[in-house]
Order: sequence, then C-alpha cells, then structure tokens
Amino acid sequence: MFGIVVISRKQVGWAFTGLGSLGAIITAILSYTYAPGVDPEAWNAPEAYRILFWHVPFAWTSFVAYTILFVGSIAWYARRKEWGWRLVATGSDLGLLFGLGVVISGPIWGAAEWGVPWDWGDLRLNTYALLTGVALFIVLSRRSQPDGIDTRDTLSTVGLFGFALVPITALATTLYRERHPGVVIVKSEDSGLDPEISRVLLIGVLSFSLLMIGLSILTELSYRLHAELVELQQRLDEVVH
Repeated sequence: MFGIVVISRKQVGWAFTGLGSLGAIITAILSYTYAPGVDPEAWNAPEAYRILFWHVPFAWTSFVAYTILFVGSIAWYARRKEWGWRLVATGSDLGLLFGLGVVISGPIWGAAEWGVPWDWGDLRLNTYALLTGVALFIVLSRRSQPDGIDTRDTLSTVGLFGFALVPITALATTLYRERHPGVVIVKSEDSGLDPEISRVLLIGVLSFSLLMIGLSILTELSYRLHAELVELQQRLDEVVH
C-alpha cells in the first residue's frame, strides 16, 4: 500500500519561502560573478548598478503585495469577508516589507550614481514613496487602533486609495521619468538588456516571486490562526462568566 503524503499550507509556505530566499542569494552572487558590466562612459558609478538585480525584483513583488491589499480591501469593504481583511493585513505587511526594500536599495544606488539619494522632483520616486507610506500607515494603524468594523472600513478605504498609486507610478516610469536613465549596456546590439543581465534579472524576479508566495501563505495563515485563537478565547470567557 502506498501512503498518502499530506502537505500542509504551512509546509508549502516554508518551501516557497526557502526556495525564494535561496534564489535571492543566488541572484546576489550572480550579479557580481556572472552579470557583465555596463558602459562606464554612460554611468557615473557603473559597478553600483548591480544593486538593481535586487531593486527591480523588490519593486515587482511589492506591486504584487499591493494587489493583494487591493483585493482584500474590496472584499472587506463590499462584502465584509473575513478572508478579505486577512488579505488587507497580509498585503499591507508585505507591501511595507518589499516596499522598504525598494526605497532602501534605490537611494543606495542613487547616492552613487546621481550624487544624491533622492530626487524630490521625480514623480516616480515620490509616488512610490507615498505608496510605501500608505502601507506603513495601514500596518501601524492596525496595531495601534482597536479592531472593529469602523477601523477596518477606514483602512480598507486607505488600501483602495493606495492601489490607485500603482498605475500612477507605472505611468510615471515611462512618461515622467526624470532621474532614471535609459538602459545602456555593454555588448548590447540594440537598446534592450544584455542577455546575461536579462537572465540574472529573470532569476531575481522568479526568486522574489517565490519568496512573496511563501510569505503570503505564512502571513495569511498566521492571521487566520490568530483570529481562531481570539474566537476561542471569547468562547472561553463566555463559559467562565
């Protein structure tokens, strides 16, 4: 007889998180050992560009997190679904985590390439910073305000507003770019990315996506278990009294 192996959500979450973390480490190693250099005449700090192999995946996964926040906000605000509120909590937590990865890694590169870590005149930078600020506000508010319908309604509305910044930021990337340079790569036959750089970036994006999936599963599961614990505590209190 063959046994049936039952894999729990927790195990799946840890598996994705482990694979994603390993991939992120491999991406960092490849960015220094495999990825080619960029044109030193087109970049002020050509070696500093290697931080972008984490910066870009951080940005991609942060947008996924904000999408989770958006879906959860709609589900809670429109139908009062508990799973929707868990998605609000999960999306805001991960949006803040990966968003901070963007706003930390970006200024490190900016300080080396531009001479200043931040350009307040660049729409893309400022809208993304505001987006991360929205996630921070939701996270802090959830931890400081009493849990209830009014609090959840308010923060869900903030989540919907925050997601509106995603297309604005994406639009600013192409139409209102001030500081971010075009792609200038050694050995490139056109304006696109060098194939070796594309491969490392792809590994990075896939790795951070796996990490996002794993953390999403684990974070949502933790909020689910917390809600069940609170419900059990309430029932126990009713029995005692």
